[in-house]
Amino acid sequence: PGAMYQKMTRRSRPPPTYLGVLGLTTGLTAYVGLLEVINVNQGDTVVVSGAAGAVGSVACQLARIAGARVIGIAGGADKTRYLTDTIGADAAIDYKNEDVGARLTELAPKGVDVFFDNVGGELLDTVLDRIATGARVSICGAISQYQHLDDVRGPKLYLRLAERNARMCGFTVDHYASKFGEASVRLAGWMNEGKLKLPEHVEPGIDRFPGALIKLFTGGHKGKMLVTP
Repeated sequence: PGAMYQKMTRRSRPPPTYLGVLGLTTGLTAYVGLLEVINVNQGDTVVVSGAAGAVGSVACQLARIAGARVIGIAGGADKTRYLTDTIGADAAIDYKNEDVGARLTELAPKGVDVFFDNVGGELLDTVLDRIATGARVSICGAISQYQHLDDVRGPKLYLRLAERNARMCGFTVDHYASKFGEASVRLAGWMNEGKLKLPEHVEPGIDRFPGALIKLFTGGHKGKMLVTP
């Protein structure tokens, strides 16, 4: 259990950084899911769902650092602008107002090489139907299903994995504790170089916690959600 905790030995960074880019459930999760569970190659087309959230924002930037072309999926024009203008995604799809399948076909005519999924459900099938030969799919979460755990919608198009010699892997970050040290060093280095950042959505006051929690599940924020005393 102790391997899951990191001692803050340096105070050169603001404490929220250790909940964000250098945090277990944010930066380290994106790092493990994208660079350890699967691999990203230069020139890959990478799609990230839930891309405007904390993990998704970091995953988009890590894919860019690896030399990939990044397409983020999020809900609303404000979030798609955030992805292209702030996070640096090459393109963004607004699932609330656009046909995701049609846009993916347009933006990735040769197929999707890597899919980092935070949403699951119907969106997972939409992307599976458009994966390239040799594609890699990393299952980080399935926020569309968390309120329906008694009847989770599984992928209907899983045979696309066989047809296109692709693979899909799920993970929980705690199983990769041995990688945390190396990951933290690399993440911090990219921050120092200005290649990696994570905007924060701050809710002031512990009384704001219930509302902040609701926003996590309804998409009412961008970047890392923080509640301050």
